[in-house]
Amino acid sequence: MKILIDTNVIIDALTSREPWNESAEKIFIMAANNIVDMYITASSATDIYYLVRKHLHNAETARQVMSKLYSLVGILEVKQEDCIDALASPITDYEDAVVEQVARRSGVECIVTRNQKDYEAGLTKVFLPDDFIQFMEQTE
Repeated sequence: MKILIDTNVIIDALTSREPWNESAEKIFIMAANNIVDMYITASSATDIYYLVRKHLHNAETARQVMSKLYSLVGILEVKQEDCIDALASPITDYEDAVVEQVARRSGVECIVTRNQKDYEAGLTKVFLPDDFIQFMEQTE
């Protein structure tokens, strides 16, 4: 299953942000075990680096964390058409609208996020992390 994982879930796992880190880490394990194909957007990569560096207070360690992350996730390109189409999206948060446009164009089956309500107006299936884990356990 091809999933796009939202920045908030990535940060939960990378910074052990409680109480959400356990679910986020389980999804990372699914990716490491090739149960899911996990992706982020290129624009999310820069946000993730910034937040990890800020959390760790160390640029070199943040680069090492990002390198490990990139071994688990694919990075989806954000194209001009995604940005333009997001302007007409029924999703009111522009950043989330861009993520959903990238997901749709890239054939992603679902978005995993803690901000499920932000994506409700979109066309891509959206799961909270715990709900995604439960869904995957039911499909095994």
